[in-house]
Amino acid sequence: MRNIEPQLDEFGFQLIMIAPDRPAKLRETYEKYKFRGLLLSDARMAAAQAFRVAYQVDEDTLKQLDEYGVDLEEASGEKHHQLPVPAVFIVGPEGIIQFAYANPDYKVRISPEMLLAVAGTVRK
Repeated sequence: MRNIEPQLDEFGFQLIMIAPDRPAKLRETYEKYKFRGLLLSDARMAAAQAFRVAYQVDEDTLKQLDEYGVDLEEASGEKHHQLPVPAVFIVGPEGIIQFAYANPDYKVRISPEMLLAVAGTVRK
């Protein structure tokens, strides 16, 4: 998304990213990747639940994440063991969702080209 941020700006959109990590963890991410957009913490998963993209991580997946060095409790500061499905929403100036994309397979994300095409259509 960082690569298309300038084009989204030209279309009049602001990139807002919401992540399940606590603010201190997000600061590390923000500094590492040099985001220009707004990066918000949703450690308690309230936004993910409101957007209906939160899911409960099962025990097998927790063990696998641990093997990869990912500690959900340390990252979020919470014990809920939830993650959001990767999702993109385009929200109009009236606060109404104009476009939504989510895929339960975390490896499948919207392509930058598709997002730009949709953003170009929605802005008209």
